[in-house]
Amino acid sequence: MAFAVPCVKYCYLVIIVKKLLKFFKGYGKESILGPLFKLFEATLELIVPLIIASVIDKGIDGGDKTHIINMCLLLVLLGVVGLGFSVTAQFFAAKASVGFITKTKAALFSHIQTLSYSDIDELGTSGLITRLTSDATRVQTGVNLTLRLLLRSPFVVFGAMIMAFTIDASAGADFAVVIPLLSIVVFGIMLISMPLHKKTQTMVDTLLRKTRENLSGVRVVRAFGKEEDEVRDYVSINGELTRGHRHVGAISALMNPLTYIIINFGILALIYVGALKVDSGNLTQGEVIALYNYMSQILIELIKMSNLIITITKALASASRISAVLDTKTSQTFGEREEQGNGEYSVELSGAALKYRRAAENSVEGVSFKAKRGDVVGIIGGTGSGKSSLVSLIPRFYDATEGEVKLFGHNATEYTKGALEKMIGVVPQGAVLFAGTIRENMQFGNKSASDEEINEALRAAQALGVAEDKGGLDARVEAGGKNFSGGQRQRLTIARALVKKPQILILDDSASALDFATDAALRRALREMDGETTLFVVSQRAASVMHADTIIVLDDGQVVGQGRHDELLDSCPVYREIFDSQFKKEDVR
Repeated sequence: MAFAVPCVKYCYLVIIVKKLLKFFKGYGKESILGPLFKLFEATLELIVPLIIASVIDKGIDGGDKTHIINMCLLLVLLGVVGLGFSVTAQFFAAKASVGFITKTKAALFSHIQTLSYSDIDELGTSGLITRLTSDATRVQTGVNLTLRLLLRSPFVVFGAMIMAFTIDASAGADFAVVIPLLSIVVFGIMLISMPLHKKTQTMVDTLLRKTRENLSGVRVVRAFGKEEDEVRDYVSINGELTRGHRHVGAISALMNPLTYIIINFGILALIYVGALKVDSGNLTQGEVIALYNYMSQILIELIKMSNLIITITKALASASRISAVLDTKTSQTFGEREEQGNGEYSVELSGAALKYRRAAENSVEGVSFKAKRGDVVGIIGGTGSGKSSLVSLIPRFYDATEGEVKLFGHNATEYTKGALEKMIGVVPQGAVLFAGTIRENMQFGNKSASDEEINEALRAAQALGVAEDKGGLDARVEAGGKNFSGGQRQRLTIARALVKKPQILILDDSASALDFATDAALRRALREMDGETTLFVVSQRAASVMHADTIIVLDDGQVVGQGRHDELLDSCPVYREIFDSQFKKEDVR
């Protein structure tokens, strides 16, 4: 009963991991040849004790020097051939394991791209990174060692026992007792340590999340002088992970001493019985040495097996975590409509609300408005009022938990994912650029965009001068755009969205780092763009939205005002308060 629960967990884990076997497709030959050549090597290894016995009994005891030389040459030949088998097996095992994990990581990364924002929030960014890196590496190592040793070690163990029985049946009985005891120890420790390895890998997620937060927010940490607090938190989390590793390591560390104790008692019994049989003339000295060598081979292989089991245990725990992500179905479903509709309004929200998973209440609720083609819609409100949550409903980053979102006369859920991406351009709050060149970044949403189209978008986004100062479209961009200022990154991300020429463009507080003159020039250029692009401007600045066709005022997730600038100054206290706080008593109506 003690092992009942671990056994059930292990069987369930094996079933989960089976789902990853499809990634071995194309590497079947390598997966067979790798273990096969290891078995060839093991077969040669099992012959060696018999040759040693022959050297002792016929060569040394019989005084036959020619036999000794011949047997030594045979040992050298077996060593060379065995080395060739081993290298060949390693080549095939490495090729299969690397190919397998390459396919697995590609499928995992591709699957993550299909998940909704809510799904990614649920799984956690740090957890997904751990699965793509640490977990994948563990699985690769486990697969490599499995192909090389999983069949070889048991083959040598049972082969040595069979060879011992061929030498002397009663001495072979000693092997028959030792091997089951060793198996109980090895597999018992494996079943106990497997869930503990999975738990420690979860702690790695927590540590990675803390590390990412500190590296991305290092300026904030230093600005508030919180270095010591952050170091203390990191040390605490790292200490918990260390204790977890020590606990599972202490259990795994029992493997070697226990196996050594069992195997050495077996060797003592073997030598004692062998000595008596040599005295009685039933065994030769060479045969006793051969039996001892077979027992030593069993010891070596079981040590390898125990280490392999620990590695496989970690790999299985990591494989189950990867499999769990692959089994996660996206919470979003898309329709089949490829082309946009011909409705009078480009965007319509009717009683729309959004509640994040595990949140206590709605972030926004009861939002209803209509925007025509070519309209400029301003969204304003205080921090945490739900501005970003509201505009995230339009491209379906998050689905409305209540109400309806229509695009060009059709429910947003009727469109394919590609259709939504084509018709909607989004510039998020955090300006993100990718490592490469300015041209590559600009073509992120439109790979066929010409230099002329890119320059036109840069000009509208007030970023053409930025590109020219850096050396043109071939200027290098570091990861995250670290070689650009905050305002430059914002202008470049706006230009990247404009290159797509979307029918709906959402600027989610994406001009916060711009000065008022640049912001005004940007708004003027966006209004003068060709086509009938519906523009959503999310901002905390009244100046950024005051010329919009419609302004939506949010407060604590509720729409408290909707209309034009002059109307809201008279009818919406929240808007008037924001306006007065920024312009004070200046008459800018």
